[in-house]
Amino acid sequence: MTDALPRRPEIEIGPAAAALEGQPALEILRWANRELGPKLTFATGFGAEGCVLIDLIARAELPIDLFTLDTGVLFPETYALWRALETRYGVTIRAVRPAQTIDAQALTHGPTLWERDADRCCELRKVAPLRAALTGYDGWITAIRRQQTPERATARVVEADPRFGLVKVNPLVGWTHDEVWAHVYANDVPYNELHDRGFPSIGCQPCTSAVAVGEDARAGRWRGAGKNECGLHVKDAPR
Repeated sequence: MTDALPRRPEIEIGPAAAALEGQPALEILRWANRELGPKLTFATGFGAEGCVLIDLIARAELPIDLFTLDTGVLFPETYALWRALETRYGVTIRAVRPAQTIDAQALTHGPTLWERDADRCCELRKVAPLRAALTGYDGWITAIRRQQTPERATARVVEADPRFGLVKVNPLVGWTHDEVWAHVYANDVPYNELHDRGFPSIGCQPCTSAVAVGEDARAGRWRGAGKNECGLHVKDAPR
């Protein structure tokens, strides 16, 4: 991935990534807040990692904008967690929604598009709304970790994101699964109760299933579709 940025050229991505590699997640968040200020946002999908970041941001009282992509087909448990996090930490997590409701999408593209063309459904309900939501920001925070998928294995703490044209900050990129859950338990961080019912990775309800013992943590996402990314973290050229 190129280090060129259409915005904030004064941030040198390579040196920043090298300097922040291995630093505590809170220090990475503080750096991002210091460098990008009100032009920084965090898009959370309410995974355990995202809950950890909300905990760190809120307890440090960092004035970082928070939002989530409400696709309209999230699990009831995810909506409950959303409310619990706002109540626990006194924060507001904005809802970013697609241009069409599920019913309107069905009229345009046919019902249950996710069964026939999961990539198109993700584009309409996740990628396009995210692209619109990031307009006006210079940087966004994500909760990805290198261990999660092969596509994320080379992610850096700070990197240029040509897909959306801004700085991408990944404070937990070097964390392990066990480190994430150690923080959750030690700090009593609210998390999705589906994690306790065999769902290590949780997305939209129609496209997420429980995972059997021995399966990959993301095996329950788009099962049988040959897909393990919704498109938000794919390293391609800007559109």
